[in-house]
Amino acid sequence: MANVTIQPVETRSQQKEFVGLPWKLYAQDPNWVPPLLQNHQELLGYQTALGRLFHKPHPFHAEAEMQTFLAIRDGQVCGRIAATIHHVHNRTYEEQRGFFGFFESINDTGVSKALFDVARDWLSDRGMRAIRGPMNPSFNYEMGLLVKGFDAPPTFMMTYNPPYYADLIEGWGFEKVRDMYAFRGHVDMVETLDKKMWFVIEESTRRFDIKLRPIDTRRFVDEVRLFLSIYNEANGNHWGFAPLTDDEIVKMANGMKSLIVPELTSMAEVDGKTVGTIFGMLDYNPRIKQIDGRLFPTGFLKILNGRRKLKRVRMLAAHVLPEFQRWGLGLVLANSVWQRVKDWGIQEVEFSWVMECNKLSRGTLERADVPRPNTYRLYDYNIAPT
Repeated sequence: MANVTIQPVETRSQQKEFVGLPWKLYAQDPNWVPPLLQNHQELLGYQTALGRLFHKPHPFHAEAEMQTFLAIRDGQVCGRIAATIHHVHNRTYEEQRGFFGFFESINDTGVSKALFDVARDWLSDRGMRAIRGPMNPSFNYEMGLLVKGFDAPPTFMMTYNPPYYADLIEGWGFEKVRDMYAFRGHVDMVETLDKKMWFVIEESTRRFDIKLRPIDTRRFVDEVRLFLSIYNEANGNHWGFAPLTDDEIVKMANGMKSLIVPELTSMAEVDGKTVGTIFGMLDYNPRIKQIDGRLFPTGFLKILNGRRKLKRVRMLAAHVLPEFQRWGLGLVLANSVWQRVKDWGIQEVEFSWVMECNKLSRGTLERADVPRPNTYRLYDYNIAPT
């Protein structure tokens, strides 16, 4: 069997091979959903047609270094990986940690070993002492390896991969560091909430005189920026979290503008200040599969037209400013948006992702007997002894 050759991605032709590999690997997998091609290229730091026109690389790369690699066997691309140094993470945690992501491979340990070896060496040469992943490319985007729940397509912005990836990753030497869960059920599951939770909702609303409202469409981008700013503050003490930069917030806000449905959002105000938010994101994946991940020239319109036909929503976790956490504001927000979710015609709701160590959110969902069909895993590897 021919040896595996690893090539750093340097040319546009190699970038095309890197981006296109999943379409080959998943050609026979009915549950795979292609990435949004434009967004995928931007996050990899590759120049897109729009990027060449406006000269605007993705702001993530202003605070990161990334090198992508291809695995070649018998003249064919058979694997890929990205090695990333995220400076915001390392400043936040005072670490020298690198990340791997965008990993794809045929089921061959020779290929995966060569990819992980080159990623480790590239990171080690730049002073990194540990590796975490998969991150595509960081905590604030898609992350985690699917290890349970291969029998259905993923929800919007959730990862998907073959079952054998866990064997390739663990076989090289990575060890589990955290699991994340996706809870999913019918909208009527809210009626199973513990009576104590209804008391918490009522008491919290009364105590703080909470005012609830949907996102203001007249100030849409500013409202999304506000949501992302609260997201940064609310997650500051959560394991592994590294804040979005101001430029990333602007980029995300502009990108989410067309995708967010105001009726599926709620903002909590106390004394005129927004202290918490919750957003429901429609599961656009069935539409993304129809357009094969290509937004241009007409794909974007096909995603947005007739959105009421989409029957699943992904609830992004309720984010509450630290001084108001543990007072039940998350439950107040979820309850406030729930009726609007039902009125929209949603049948299925996914809460994702929920970190296994998040006892508050996890416990609330488990007490309501919400099914937990999917598990996603993050791995660590120490390059140098600790």
